[in-house]
Amino acid sequence: MRPTRIIISGGGTGGHIFPAISIANALRRMEPGCEILFVGAEGRMEMEKVPAAGYEIVGLNISGIQRGSLLKNLGLPVKLAGSLRKAAQVISSFRPDVVVGVGGYASGPLLMAASWKNVPYLIQEQNSYAGVTNKWLGKNAAKICVAFDDMGSFFPVEKILKTGNPVRKEVVDIYNKRFHGAELLKLDPLKKTILVTGGSLGAGTLNKSIEKHIQEFIKQDVQLIWQTGKYYYQGIMERLGQSFHPNIRIMEFLNQMDLAYAAADVIISRAGAGTIAELCLIRKPVILVPSPNVAEDHQTKNAMALVTKNAALMIADRSAEDTLVQSALELLNNEARCEELSENIGKMALPESDDLIAGEVMKLAAKS
Repeated sequence: MRPTRIIISGGGTGGHIFPAISIANALRRMEPGCEILFVGAEGRMEMEKVPAAGYEIVGLNISGIQRGSLLKNLGLPVKLAGSLRKAAQVISSFRPDVVVGVGGYASGPLLMAASWKNVPYLIQEQNSYAGVTNKWLGKNAAKICVAFDDMGSFFPVEKILKTGNPVRKEVVDIYNKRFHGAELLKLDPLKKTILVTGGSLGAGTLNKSIEKHIQEFIKQDVQLIWQTGKYYYQGIMERLGQSFHPNIRIMEFLNQMDLAYAAADVIISRAGAGTIAELCLIRKPVILVPSPNVAEDHQTKNAMALVTKNAALMIADRSAEDTLVQSALELLNNEARCEELSENIGKMALPESDDLIAGEVMKLAAKS
């Protein structure tokens, strides 16, 4: 009997890639001999991250719509046609039992090709607001795994299964690590601490908000773990200097996110679906500042899914520069509110997402 064969498609950002790798790892736990092939977009980060995780990947020459530049979009139809051809060839040669789409540029062509070739496919929709491509592909999907409630307005209800978004287990394992985290970051574990994270590339609004009001942290003797992202780190260091203040830790990237989460009392973050999945599992009070630079403003909708359940606070990007720091310091000093938010966000956690999704994939493979 031949091993189960699965293609996982998508990527573009860590928010798509890390869940995809988590699903692949869960599939390997269920069937160690299963054959897994990834399909990504050439030049995107999955072409590096997926092989580093031990999986083979094929790249499609596909990119997204460039907002604000008509000229840059002229080649898209040609790229799409070429990607569809290559996706069909990949399916013909690999002969998968199931295809999984996690979102990102490569996901669309691969799932379309799977549909043409009658290969069952599963969509993992990470956001609370489904994009146009996934809504369209959802009509022929065998199963749609979602992370938020009320997704029936986007997909056929009978195909939906709420599984949550897979996260890297090591990132959310924060139990009993506060002192270790503080020690690594050269902070005092007994002082109140705020973590600001805008993802690996960084978030301009968060950085401007923190820099503008950085003296407020010092005045109130509050520690700050400030992850700037690679686009902003150099400029901030030039302005503030390497050893700005003993309470302030300025870092380009956090290699051990679990220790930063463990050391923090309040977290300020963007509202990407993968980040929200992590925040639900670590159960700390959170202020979300949704990025306005995403399709269909889906980060605001992600954040509102928590805000409506009194599980997080939200500040609009346009207001953050003036209000974010003050709101964070007020929350930090309101223990009752912090406890309430921690309890409510914890109720939204779905810890076994990768296994649930992998189980659905294997069920589809058994039927095909």
